[in-house]
Amino acid sequence: MNAEERAQVARTTARQVADELAGIRDQVSPSGREGNGQHTAGDQRAFARSLIRQRLDAVATRRLRDDQPPLSEQDEQQVARAAYDLLYGLGGIQRYLDDPRVTDIHVQGCDVVFLKLLDGSWERGEPVADSDAELIELVRTAAARVGRTERRFDSAQPQLDLQLADGSRLFAVMEVSERPTVSIRKHQFDVATLDDLLVRGTVSESLAAFLRAAIRARRSIVIGGGPGTGKTTLMRCLLNEIDPGERLVTIEDALELDLGRLGRHPNLVALEARLPNLEGHGEISLEQLVRWALRMDPDRVCVGEVRGSEVLPMLLVMSQGRDGSMCTVHAGSARGVFGRLAIFAMLPPHRLTPEDTALLTANAVDLIVHLDKRARADGSVERFVTGVLEVRDYDGREVITNEVFTPGEDGRARPTGVLHESTLAALEQAGLDPAVLGDGHRGWA
Repeated sequence: MNAEERAQVARTTARQVADELAGIRDQVSPSGREGNGQHTAGDQRAFARSLIRQRLDAVATRRLRDDQPPLSEQDEQQVARAAYDLLYGLGGIQRYLDDPRVTDIHVQGCDVVFLKLLDGSWERGEPVADSDAELIELVRTAAARVGRTERRFDSAQPQLDLQLADGSRLFAVMEVSERPTVSIRKHQFDVATLDDLLVRGTVSESLAAFLRAAIRARRSIVIGGGPGTGKTTLMRCLLNEIDPGERLVTIEDALELDLGRLGRHPNLVALEARLPNLEGHGEISLEQLVRWALRMDPDRVCVGEVRGSEVLPMLLVMSQGRDGSMCTVHAGSARGVFGRLAIFAMLPPHRLTPEDTALLTANAVDLIVHLDKRARADGSVERFVTGVLEVRDYDGREVITNEVFTPGEDGRARPTGVLHESTLAALEQAGLDPAVLGDGHRGWA
């Protein structure tokens, strides 16, 4: 059986099994017996595998009856996997999601596939569907079945932002591009602690010790950096330094932090924003979720990325008893974070002046941590913290800061030895050895 025949059998099998699952969904129990229909996603998938096997047995019987050669064991395995991927995975894209060498997948039409590998190099992939229409249907199926709520992908809603079952981030568009386009970033959830970042060179030993103490001392932190610099990864690592006994609420556009995967925070609520439906109803914004979070009695609130009107409630969270809260912001430099916050606060409905935002920021934020990235000679990408600002005061126009870590000759953060005495005392109490800050001043008043 050639590849085209296997693909056809897989599609037919997947459609038949999908129809069967839909027909018996309310009558089948986890064990497959008559019941009340209460079964887990794992039960459903196990049952789907058994239905796929039954369908392939029927295909084998039919081929024997028609004097056709039987499917080889390899053909059966490939068809079964392809059918399952169509039902619960991403069809032809799934093999690249399962490939540990691949970090990013870019599909520009059904037959134009580019893969970014771990070493930063690019590789052309095989077609992932037989037509653009099939690719759209593949993404549409994922939108309906993956995630907490069903999401649309059609002419009325031509973009999709979705977290896949393995934690990877999918973004897709149609009709606004020449061909349907899908981009998937595979998140490396093995990077989950400051020690992991230390091994990768993102932070130095002194910076790791400083950040660990800052978390324990409940400093409120804004993480800044450009796209792909590792802001979300750093936030995940910092959150995993928080005492497991604390109650956390995380808020994201699309779930990426995935703290529940490690099980370190049993008292965790992960909230996800929701887009409006076709009638324009049902939207739940980040701003709403930040306000809702305060009703959940959190010890800390963390927003995956601030980029709009949620900036005001987030800063209020940080300044009104939720010390140690965090968020990330796209910014080209550490000081550039303040400008970004001011721009967001100027947008409706709040329309704060830059001076008002600076005053609020000075009273809410304790530290700014900035990340950057650059290409190595071998084509791979290195990500690293460039600096840390301590927020100290407000002079009537802008935020006054102190450089605790500043870029060295290689661009990486190096301690200046300068830290306000009150902050130094709090971090020492949280376990920081002042020696990690270098030979400079222990602190200034």
